[in-house]
Amino acid sequence: MADWRLRLFQQPLLPAGHRPRRMVQLLAGLVLYGVTDAMVLASGLGVEPWDALAQGLSRTAGLSVGLWTNLIGALVLLLWIPLRQKPGLGTVCNILIVGTSMDLALIVLPVPGSAAESWTLLLAGTALNGLATGCYIGADAGTGPRDGLMTGIAALGHPLWAVRLAIELTVLAAGFLLGATVGVGTVIYALAIGPLAHLLIPLFQIRPAPGPRGDGVG
Repeated sequence: MADWRLRLFQQPLLPAGHRPRRMVQLLAGLVLYGVTDAMVLASGLGVEPWDALAQGLSRTAGLSVGLWTNLIGALVLLLWIPLRQKPGLGTVCNILIVGTSMDLALIVLPVPGSAAESWTLLLAGTALNGLATGCYIGADAGTGPRDGLMTGIAALGHPLWAVRLAIELTVLAAGFLLGATVGVGTVIYALAIGPLAHLLIPLFQIRPAPGPRGDGVG
């Protein structure tokens, strides 16, 4: 364990190569993730599974949904220890940015005035959330706590989409028991986000810079 912790803190903040692009892609993806989470919630058709947990905690213990999102991210990071996942700059930024962006977006997003507006928010939010996932994970600056849990378990030999689906359904059940609003939007998000992430992460992947003999660095 001590050797693993030493290797953990020796990791660079960003892999070598394309660092400006990595930073832009990372930050844009995280902000978009928070905004699209807010879009799904604002649709009124049901919250996404991790937000169900945050909403349930918000309703039972106070604090905003976005703040609980950040706090849950910090707690989920502890589950990385047995998976030997290595946090990076993106991990820290995720904990700080996603919930904050979500709370700010909820302030400015309009309340849907029709079923069409609700469905537009839900479907656009779900699709763009998959885009945001691919964007910030593809920056290879360190996944967020929740997606790091997903990729860590998938690295054990399980399909990425199946791992994501299992995690989402487990968290959803916990949120429901805490009193979160669960609806058709929750089901659509839970079923769609795994395949979307499986498709979009490779499209946004930034490869490490080659070393002197073509070896990957960072």
